[in-house]
Amino acid sequence: MSALPLVAIGLLLLATGLIGFYGLRISRTTSDFFVASRTVRPVWNASAISGEYLSAGTFLGLSGLVLLSGAEAFWFPVGYAAGYLLVLLFVAGPLRRSGAYTIPDFVQARLDSVVARRVTSVLVLVIGWLYVVPQLHGAALVITSVAPVPPWVGSVGIAVVVSAVVAAGGMRSITFVQAFQFWVKLTALALPLVFVLMALGGAFEPGGAIVTFDPTAVFPHDAGPGGLDAYATVSLLLALLLGTTGLPHVLVRFYTSPDGGSARRTTVVVLVMISVFYMVSSTLGLVARVVAPDLAEPGVADTVVLTLPTRLVPGLGGELLAALVVAGAFAAFLGTSSGLVVALAGVVSQDLFGGTVRSFRWSAVACTLIPLAFALVTIPQGLVTSVGTVFVFAASALSPVILLGVWWRGLTARGAVAGMVVGSVLCATALLASSALVAAGYGTGSSGATADGVAGVVRALLAQPAAWTIPLATATVVVVSLLDRHGPPLRTDRFLRRLHVPELRRR
Repeated sequence: MSALPLVAIGLLLLATGLIGFYGLRISRTTSDFFVASRTVRPVWNASAISGEYLSAGTFLGLSGLVLLSGAEAFWFPVGYAAGYLLVLLFVAGPLRRSGAYTIPDFVQARLDSVVARRVTSVLVLVIGWLYVVPQLHGAALVITSVAPVPPWVGSVGIAVVVSAVVAAGGMRSITFVQAFQFWVKLTALALPLVFVLMALGGAFEPGGAIVTFDPTAVFPHDAGPGGLDAYATVSLLLALLLGTTGLPHVLVRFYTSPDGGSARRTTVVVLVMISVFYMVSSTLGLVARVVAPDLAEPGVADTVVLTLPTRLVPGLGGELLAALVVAGAFAAFLGTSSGLVVALAGVVSQDLFGGTVRSFRWSAVACTLIPLAFALVTIPQGLVTSVGTVFVFAASALSPVILLGVWWRGLTARGAVAGMVVGSVLCATALLASSALVAAGYGTGSSGATADGVAGVVRALLAQPAAWTIPLATATVVVVSLLDRHGPPLRTDRFLRRLHVPELRRR
């Protein structure tokens, strides 16, 4: 087994440590640790956001899902990218103008309620920890595919590096790290794709192409809608679209922009960056349907981007490309995990320990150890599926309150708390019930409906609950707020004016 992948991982970790140390040298104040003193410019911030948003589920899982499901899998990149369009249109500028450090900060400032803040904090921690676990599972998957070591080595290695870098330099340090890691990830997939396409064209064999391209292997004539029926498709897209507005590590990034206009420009650049990345990752999955159909098995499919270079590019060139992909995979795990830990550490530090730099550092360590413990005792599922579950939960639990908090004057603290509780409980119950059905032998496909009749409908509703949990959570927020005799806080109009009036006009 070649040592090149391990060398690539070592170099990536070394570069991450050095960049993090540079960030430590210029991190001095509390504002540096929580929001990088709100001085991150659009292109740099967009690189950092893309670095944390493009997780294990995208880097490894998207190509694997395209290999398994073909064109059906394209709903995921469409939903992920379109979710940022909603962020651009509805929340990026207002969140930055709010002046908050964290999502719970924003909720308390908007509703003047400690209870609403506490409920938000709990949900942010749950969402963040659920999102970190797939990153650690992905690290375990990659390390076992390139070296004869136990899976826990990859998970523990990522956890140690992330906790050290975040604790050392906070948001300012992580901004540099994540921006660097985005370009590593993009290069790690784009360069192998170029060589793979050259191989398909016969560039490495004088006699002609080494693989005969068959379009029906990529887009079968009888594909149709496949396992994703109309309900599941709509529900999935709704979760991906609205889930982005409920992800704490995404939203906290906009607090680092100098002003609301800069936050909006940042989001436009992010849309371009992640769209390019999704095109590259999806194309690798389509190529895999032609040249690696033997890998089209759950779990195994997530390793396809690690395997393609050595299959199609002969000799040392293929091994170097494979090592580059391995480094990109670890950059994905590090980038997303570090962004999540920064967001979570900010919440824990602010809510429990007064928001000091020292408490932030200890919170970063704690917020890494908890998901690590969970990852070590659980069995990894498909990476895209695991990340998709987080989007569904975030869309049901947090997104309605955040959107209504920005745009609806009538929102009250009681309405927000009721909506968050109803959305999170309904979504969690549906997902746990769906998992129980699968464990009991009532398997579901990608749509959740593999049988006719009532049983099939129930399984579809449980497997993809966003289409009913999000409306019910939103309706709960609205109805309880309208019935709340206390009404919205007295300073609501002034706060909303701050959210929606550009800084220069306010001055």
